[in-house]
Amino acid sequence: MKQILFVINTLGHAGAEVALTGLLDSLDTTKYKIYLYVLTGQGEIIKKLPEEVQLLNRSFCEESVLSGKGRMHLARTVLRSFFSNGKLFYKISYFRKLYAQQKKNGKVNPDKILWRIISDGAPVFDMKFDFAVSYLEGGSTYYVADHVNADKKAAFVHIAYPSSGYTREMDRDCYDKMDYIFAVSEETKEEFNKFYPEYTDKTKVFHNIIRPDNIKASSKLPGGFGDSFDGIRLLTVGRLTHQKGYDIALDAMKLIKESNSKIRWYVLGEGTERADLEKKIESLGLKEDFILCGPKDNPYPYFAQTDIYVHATRFEGKSIAIQEAQTLKCAIIASDCEGNREQIEDGVDGVLCKLTPQGIAQAVLDLARDPERRKKLGIAAGNKKLVFDKELDEFLNLMEGKQL
Repeated sequence: MKQILFVINTLGHAGAEVALTGLLDSLDTTKYKIYLYVLTGQGEIIKKLPEEVQLLNRSFCEESVLSGKGRMHLARTVLRSFFSNGKLFYKISYFRKLYAQQKKNGKVNPDKILWRIISDGAPVFDMKFDFAVSYLEGGSTYYVADHVNADKKAAFVHIAYPSSGYTREMDRDCYDKMDYIFAVSEETKEEFNKFYPEYTDKTKVFHNIIRPDNIKASSKLPGGFGDSFDGIRLLTVGRLTHQKGYDIALDAMKLIKESNSKIRWYVLGEGTERADLEKKIESLGLKEDFILCGPKDNPYPYFAQTDIYVHATRFEGKSIAIQEAQTLKCAIIASDCEGNREQIEDGVDGVLCKLTPQGIAQAVLDLARDPERRKKLGIAAGNKKLVFDKELDEFLNLMEGKQL
């Protein structure tokens, strides 16, 4: 029986983590012994891990990294990583050097720098695997590259790499040690190979695996909107981060409100920008119009009950939330950026708009006033191909040691 290791940074309720559970569910555990190591040792969707998967973490925190308790746990993990496995002064020097570079460039991403520290401070397992897979950029990729003994190694890329904040100095040739690199969409592959042209030959496309039947069944369970609002409901699902463009969405909602249309926007997710967004909601007078609902264990009743799903992000790799909205036949509006434009054909199965308050607001108002168009777009979205068996077969062949 082949031994396969998957490594991921956290196991929170985000797109890549959800996609990983879908992939793990698709593997034949009579043929493969599946192991999982979560670099931070925390995440709320640990409960959704298939029973046959063996978790290598000695202890695990079920708190989200975005909650108060979760952030404290993550801080302790980071601090411990500086002192674990030696090289304390090297780690401090590495952090200071990259922090200074980022500050000079005008954009500091300490989370990106810390992934190397966490990776180098993590336990190293005295095991040899047939295949080891890092399922996210950053920490898990560094860990598999430097600290895992495996016959073959692969790395997944879920983001538009040039926009991600990662640099060659951070990555430190980690992709040299990978036999395969899997990008989750054609556009993600193109962007990655612009950044790393030397890896073009070993970069392949592997679309996110979702489980449409499970999504549809979950959408019929109790839950969803609990208020009595009877206007047009907008829904967005995603972490409260700069990437997701909520600051622009708020300005768009202000314009929508000024049009005197009966529209309310709901957001499912948590993140580091909550406090700033709450201040902006207050200052724009949108407390009753733009609702931060927090994360939900089962978001699918919200998808099923919404009138329009809005995904106005600054950049994407491939959005699981869009795939979920398509599965549930939502009318979708998305910003015209890399990732989104590969998932949506403008005017056919969704609407692409400019990432400006005016662009988003106009797209929302146009669709809100046209129920027949919403229905037509939703039907077309539901007819899109969302299951990609070919890529899964190729992935399984690679795990078997077969060349494509």
